Amino acid sequence: MDCIHCGEQSKYKCPICRQPYCSVACCKLHKESKCEPPIQQPQITQEYSKPYAFPTENTVPLEKLKLLEQSKELKKCLENPHVREILTLLDKSTYPDVLIDEYMQEPIFTEFVDACLKVVQTEE
Repeated sequence: MDCIHCGEQSKYKCPICRQPYCSVACCKLHKESKCEPPIQQPQITQEYSKPYAFPTENTVPLEKLKLLEQSKELKKCLENPHVREILTLLDKSTYPDVLIDEYMQEPIFTEFVDACLKVVQTEE
């Protein structure tokens, strides 16, 4: 990708808006402008609309998972760049269970998890 300010080959991306830049000088120029995180609605693909291959007693039904999209509390949690960074790291991790134990010590992440659970937990 090319730098948004000078057009040179970019090596970096703004952690907030994900726009590419190539140097400290272009980064400073970019910081002077107002940038906001991109708002993207994830697309549900056919892969996610299929039933589970190996469901267990703890498997959350797809209908409940789709309700996560409508949670205002969850959307508010996802506005935090740190939460999005944690989720990206978890998604890329070979051993996410180890990282989840670590991140559950962070109040902002536990707030995110609680918001998810409020939507998907079954009432007994």
